[in-house]
Amino acid sequence: MKTYTNLLVNQKDSVQHIVINRPAQLNALNKETIEELRTAIEEANAMSSVRVIILIGSGTKAFVAGADIKEFADFNQEEGKNLAKIGQENLFDFIENNRKPIIAAVNGFALGGGLELAMAAHIRIASENAKLGLPEVSLGVIPGYGGTQRLTQLVGKGKANEMIFTAGMITANEALNWGLVNDVCPIEELMERAEKVAFKIAQNSPLAISSAIKAVNASTKTGINGFDVEIEEFGNCFGTTDFKEGTTAFIEKRKPVFIN
Repeated sequence: MKTYTNLLVNQKDSVQHIVINRPAQLNALNKETIEELRTAIEEANAMSSVRVIILIGSGTKAFVAGADIKEFADFNQEEGKNLAKIGQENLFDFIENNRKPIIAAVNGFALGGGLELAMAAHIRIASENAKLGLPEVSLGVIPGYGGTQRLTQLVGKGKANEMIFTAGMITANEALNWGLVNDVCPIEELMERAEKVAFKIAQNSPLAISSAIKAVNASTKTGINGFDVEIEEFGNCFGTTDFKEGTTAFIEKRKPVFIN
C-alpha cells in the first residue's frame, strides 16, 4: 500500500479508511492532498477486498476546514477557473461518480472545500460537534468545487442561498434537519456509526451498487434522462455473476456470497 504525506490509509475488513492528516492546518485541502486523495481512492478501487471507503479528518476539531487559501490568494481569473475545473474533475466529480460507495464521517469543521468534499461523497454522517458551511463569499469568491450545485441538490435552492450568501455555519442537527447529512452521533461513536453503515453496504452486490450509483447520479445531470439510465443499468445487472448469485441464494434460502 502506498505511503502518503497528508493521508493515513488503512483497511478494516472490507472497508478502506482514508484519513486526511494535516492537523496543524485543520486538515485543509492543498493541491498535494487533493492529488493524494484521488490516488488513494483509485488504490481502493483496485483492491477487490475493499467494498466501501470512509473519509474522515484526523483528530476531533476538523473534517476539513477548507481549502488552503495561501495556495491561490494571488491567482488571476484564468488560474482561478483552472483551479476549480481541475479540482472538480480530478477529485470531487470523481468521488461522486466513484463505483465504490464513499462515506464522509464529518468530525468537527467541514467548511468550504471540506463541505464540498463531504457533499461529493455518497453518504454523510456527522458528529454532534460538527459545524458545516460555505464561507467563500466572505473572501470575495464563491464555492468552486461543486458546492453551489451539490448543496442546492441536497437542501434546496432557498437553504443553499442562505448558507452561501451569509457565509455562516450550521450545526450538525441543523444539517440533519435540512437533509445535508444522513445521521448525527456523538463524536466518540462516529467511526463506529460510519463502519456500521459501511459493513451493511458491503454485504450487498458491489456490481449492483455501482449501477445504482450511476442511476441515482443521473437524476441530477442536465440533459440526461435518469429513467433511461435506470433501465439500462437494471438490464446490465442481469448479465452479472452477482445477479446469478443473488437470485440463486434467495431461491436456496441462504445468504449470497458476492465475490466481485
